[in-house]
Amino acid sequence: MIEIKNITYTYMKKTPFEKTALENISFAIQEGEFLAVAGHTGSGKSTLIQIIAGLIDLQIGSVEVDGESIKNKFARQKIGMVFQYPEHQLFEETVEKDIAFGPKNFGLSESEISKRVAESMQLVNLNSDLKNVSPFELSGGQRRRVAIAGILALKPKYLILDEPTAGLDPRTKKNLLTEIKKLHNSGVTVIFVSHSMEDIAELASRVVVLSQGNILFDGAPRKLFTQEEILNRAGLEPPAVFEIKKALNLNCDAINLDELTEVILREY
Repeated sequence: MIEIKNITYTYMKKTPFEKTALENISFAIQEGEFLAVAGHTGSGKSTLIQIIAGLIDLQIGSVEVDGESIKNKFARQKIGMVFQYPEHQLFEETVEKDIAFGPKNFGLSESEISKRVAESMQLVNLNSDLKNVSPFELSGGQRRRVAIAGILALKPKYLILDEPTAGLDPRTKKNLLTEIKKLHNSGVTVIFVSHSMEDIAELASRVVVLSQGNILFDGAPRKLFTQEEILNRAGLEPPAVFEIKKALNLNCDAINLDELTEVILREY
């Protein structure tokens, strides 16, 4: 479990540009959960996930990973973070070398590194024939999978994904979301940062909504989408499914296309 306790973070303290990004934030992420973090630009999402990952030093409050402070390197190693547009961080000559970079720095044996590369490629549905190909010769969606595989090769217990579908075409996005679902089903705890309510409705069991550094909502996506005032305050809109239901005059609790399709097939 990851416990976030009373986190407050302020940029450029004691200057004319001082800005509080997070204010007294507390919540817990349970092992095995699929948690979404949502909010408009400037809500504090990026600061929060970087603090959880141990990439930003704490100012006020604490983060504990399975009872250990995030300041402890062994606690930090349990968390993997994939940044928005992670393919921009690829730099090795081949896909295999890029994925192996992290495990190699951990000092693992060559056999263990090879095993982790193969397992990670399989997890993100990358063909093993691509091992010796330059990542820069791949499509955008494939490069993003390579970047995610590089984090998975470190075997994180908790995986943070920052806007993982940003900039992808609809088909590539759908395929990537399917792989993320599989990752979660394999036992990885996922923290999924997104402004897309469609993605959250399809994947998450719980969503934390931030606005101006405060938590506006913490609960099930199904419940959030009925809270019009909270959505408006956070600058968010419910999934397009809600407009479709309205147009069809359907009174049901479907929140994504799969659920809506099931309702329509049953009713008609």
